[in-house]
Amino acid sequence: METLLFPFQFAFMNNAFLIMAIIAVPTSLLSCYLVLKGWSLMGDAISHAVLPGIVLAYILNIPLLIGAFCAGMCCALATGFLAENSRVKQDTVMGVVFSGMFGLGLILYTKITTDVHLDHILFGNMLGVDGADLWTASGIAALVAAIIIAKRREFTLHAFDPVQARAVGLRVGWLHYGLLAMISLTIIATLSAVGIILSIGLLIAPGAIAFLLTKRFEVMLPLSVLITLLSGIAGAYLSFFLDSAPAPTIILVMTLLFITAFLRANLRARSTKEFASDYH
Repeated sequence: METLLFPFQFAFMNNAFLIMAIIAVPTSLLSCYLVLKGWSLMGDAISHAVLPGIVLAYILNIPLLIGAFCAGMCCALATGFLAENSRVKQDTVMGVVFSGMFGLGLILYTKITTDVHLDHILFGNMLGVDGADLWTASGIAALVAAIIIAKRREFTLHAFDPVQARAVGLRVGWLHYGLLAMISLTIIATLSAVGIILSIGLLIAPGAIAFLLTKRFEVMLPLSVLITLLSGIAGAYLSFFLDSAPAPTIILVMTLLFITAFLRANLRARSTKEFASDYH
């Protein structure tokens, strides 16, 4: 028992568990809407696009969060503008925009001198989070969760049927860009924990797993939060004994859960089909 509780004796492990519990809420809730809207690549685009914003904010000596948010929104707005004013499909535009901004960020990073290691930006430093990181993540998590809970019906209708949402008088433009703004903010909250590259895993996997486990959206939302919370705690805990980085371990745990949920859903579908065939 003493060995099992050993990780909890260290402050850096407790901070890792805590920040994972904090970011589990906004990432999970948003992942459900991203999966329903088919916006997985949009989350990937914004997560990579924040890098030049972070570097420019460092150069200008302003809060890194401001630079990351502005870069994320610029990526989203540029993607929308190019998709609406060209024959190129949106997923292609997103691929070009986010890869271009990510490349720009890497070039800018090589031209500055900073004590922030690139690996910590790309993959996070969960074992090195401090009080400021925890407070920042808590504030963003509370804001995003409050907005989604208060406007969940509007966001849900917009995700399922944007045309119907417009017909009933909803401000679809506000919903659209509001969702993009929350994605940008949430990615900022996850930067210190899992970094730019792995943040997309937290914005896709929970919703995808919950989608395979239930057909009711009102159940899908809390289920995705529970999945992220359990995966995050388990991944960080296992990383201590495996001597591995916490963030990749967490993503690996989520991947295994997704495979399990996928196999379960396929087996249930096959059993249902066989039962219906026998019945007829």
